[in-house]
Amino acid sequence: MVITRIFLADDHPVVRRGLRALLEGEPHFRVVGESGDGLETVRLVGELKPDVLILDLKMPGLNGLEVTRRVKRVSPLTRVIILSIYGDKNHVIEAFKSGAWGYVLKEANVDELIRAVKQVTAGRRYLCQSLSELVIDYISSGEGKAEDPYELLTPREREILYLVAQGMTNSEIASKLYISRRTVETHRANLMRKLGLKNQAELIRFAIRRGILPLE
Repeated sequence: MVITRIFLADDHPVVRRGLRALLEGEPHFRVVGESGDGLETVRLVGELKPDVLILDLKMPGLNGLEVTRRVKRVSPLTRVIILSIYGDKNHVIEAFKSGAWGYVLKEANVDELIRAVKQVTAGRRYLCQSLSELVIDYISSGEGKAEDPYELLTPREREILYLVAQGMTNSEIASKLYISRRTVETHRANLMRKLGLKNQAELIRFAIRRGILPLE
């Protein structure tokens, strides 16, 4: 029997407990770890190398999109399934562009998540049925063909963009990332220039529009 090793990442313990019970009811699934923090998720996935990571977008420490990008580097064979309450086009498209293999809404039927795990394990992308039209519209409109300035950002610049959008000051970011305030200021200036942003308000709007920062 081939076992699919799964890691769960969600900041709500009750959600993780429910997911574990659901998934371990399948004879071929085994949950090998879980986390409620984005940075810890990257570290543990790098150590455990699970087959599948089921990941919420809204995570403390590091958001789900950046977790997805980093997991591609620390565990290239791990396939990420986003499990989120956010079903708008920006979040869905950005998740796949970041390297996700599947996207399932939390409101979806429980069978959809099981189906998603089986599909991505078999090497196929999965998008829950209610979101399919979003992707079709996006592809047919040609929106994704223009050069994307976000792709010019370094991993550190993306991380700082996320933290700035959350309202953290340069000093707070420096302390969190264990770098100097001057280094934060340099990265911040560079990302603003690359994205063509002039102030904090424009940065927050950009983060929400791109799905980097969830719209409450």
